Amino acid sequence: MSTLRIGLIVNPAAGRDIRRLTGGASVVDNYAKERVAECVLAGLDVVPNPPEVLAMPEKAGITDGAIETTPEEVAAGTLDLPIRGSAADTRRAAARLGEECAAIVVLGGDGTSRDVALECRDTPLLLVSTGTNNVVPSAVDGTVAGAAAALLATGAVDDRAVTDRHGMVEARLESGASVRGLAAVELIDRSFVGTRAMVDPADLVGGIVSRANPGEIGLPGIAGALGSISPTEPDAAFLGLREPAEAGRTVNAIAAPGMTAEVGIETHQVLGGEESTTIEVEEAVLGADGERELEVQDEEVEFRSLPGGPRLVAFKRVFAAAAGSGVLEKG
Repeated sequence: MSTLRIGLIVNPAAGRDIRRLTGGASVVDNYAKERVAECVLAGLDVVPNPPEVLAMPEKAGITDGAIETTPEEVAAGTLDLPIRGSAADTRRAAARLGEECAAIVVLGGDGTSRDVALECRDTPLLLVSTGTNNVVPSAVDGTVAGAAAALLATGAVDDRAVTDRHGMVEARLESGASVRGLAAVELIDRSFVGTRAMVDPADLVGGIVSRANPGEIGLPGIAGALGSISPTEPDAAFLGLREPAEAGRTVNAIAAPGMTAEVGIETHQVLGGEESTTIEVEEAVLGADGERELEVQDEEVEFRSLPGGPRLVAFKRVFAAAAGSGVLEKG
């Protein structure tokens, strides 16, 4: 791993799926993403000898446009990687960058963050929110992310002191297939047709979350109405949902961007790090972090938390450490 190189992954599809039309999800177009990427590259100049940048190529030209504006002091280029325009691009790029870089800056939402987390090994991630579902990524300026990445990659700040390991969750079928999520794995009462995005929260019938807070969106927010779980804890929460009129209890939650709802709770189970729960599923779809992943028919499905999640950078701690060490002082 190069200690003077950072990776950059920009997902051109993040923040542009059908949920921006059917609900209140914000729109982050490619121009806005390019501006954020430009800010990331500009932020690297906070250190005297900025790290090199290695970016994932993509067909929309976002990273190419950003690289054209790179400060003279920063060397930037793209991975030699064939692009097919799918989530597999992100995963393959994350695997390469995890081997070659000291940190990876990711522009996207929960789905992009999950794809990177599954393949990046133990490389610290700086997640910048530009997606539709943004439970995990931070709403942080790109310049802040770039400066933090530079401080990590050059060793000005000890990455062990400014990263937290985020939990992950999994649904495993008796047949052996599995789906892993960063914030949530959802059980969806719909066939796997059309868009991968989970559009209607009413289709959600349950699932497991690695984090829970009533201020979050989707299943983590629903679970959070019943009790908070920090993403750094080994615990997870399993939920079974039903129509509010048929449920023994209900909660008000932020079901989706631009949408609050009364949600009926049939089951709420907090699972310790070594615990799991199993249910019988006749027909449904398993999703991860707001995107459909796997059709399920007549299967026993086990839900559990997973150890060894990704290391996410805490931005404020990076700059507190930098200020405390005097690395930002001149003269």
